[in-house]
Amino acid sequence: MIAEKIKLLRTALQPKGSVTKAIFKHILWCGAFGFLISLLHHFEKPVSQPILANVIPSIVLGLLLVFRTNTAYERFWEGRKCWGSIVNNTRNLARQIWVSVDEILPEDKDKKITALNLLAAFAVTTKLHLRGETVNSELEDLMPSTKYIKLKIMNNPPIEVAFWIGDYLQEQYNRNCLNSYQLTSMQELLNNLVDNLGACERILKTPMPLAYALHLKQLLILYCFLLPFQIVEKLGWWTGLISALVGFTVFGIEAIGLEIENPFGYDANDLPLDAICETMKRNIDDLITLTPNARSRQQDSISN
Repeated sequence: MIAEKIKLLRTALQPKGSVTKAIFKHILWCGAFGFLISLLHHFEKPVSQPILANVIPSIVLGLLLVFRTNTAYERFWEGRKCWGSIVNNTRNLARQIWVSVDEILPEDKDKKITALNLLAAFAVTTKLHLRGETVNSELEDLMPSTKYIKLKIMNNPPIEVAFWIGDYLQEQYNRNCLNSYQLTSMQELLNNLVDNLGACERILKTPMPLAYALHLKQLLILYCFLLPFQIVEKLGWWTGLISALVGFTVFGIEAIGLEIENPFGYDANDLPLDAICETMKRNIDDLITLTPNARSRQQDSISN
């Protein structure tokens, strides 16, 4: 029980993932202003104005903050679902390519491995595209050098990678290494990957309306400015501390919404896209080490 309490305390106080650093200045300003008001009240200045509580009702501000946070979390969760779909569709498409595409010539296996690596490259290019970064060395080992050079000049690298994968599938169909049903199934999975890319782009390029964000920020500042005048008569010297705590609460909620509304960056609360891409690479590397039973039987019949 003691160990659990210590762990809970460490979790509550850990700096990683917390927005305290981002709002620290706001907390200091709220506390300092509250202390100033309590000092003026101590010298009997007319700073106590409880009627100011009616200017911005707490319930109105609370509803605005809840709406802000819920909207941001919906964007975060939709981004996570899109990346979960990218993972699942990549695994399914990689498995179908590895098992279903017939190998007629000796170099066909190498082409299949290249196609599977392009699936991992699609995820990596999607990650870089959403972060506004250019094609880098992370992709060099996932494709031939000619494709890597060409990819650097593309405006939307994930679309180019999806084109290469689709072109490979069509080529195998033309060579009778795939039947029409298999091609249709694989193209559908590829289309799902492109749809997920479009959904992520929609999240990225449709931010919270600026007017709403600005209005909420202005209301928060006004609320924290008026708060000490409302509570100084009852709290006295505690006004500064309580003002700082209220500032920590309301600005913290607003900062959380601001941080998670774009879930594709490097913040501690953003999606772990690097880890997701690494997992997909490992899954494909593991898949390449497996030998499908149909191919094993075919090799055994040839050797006999």
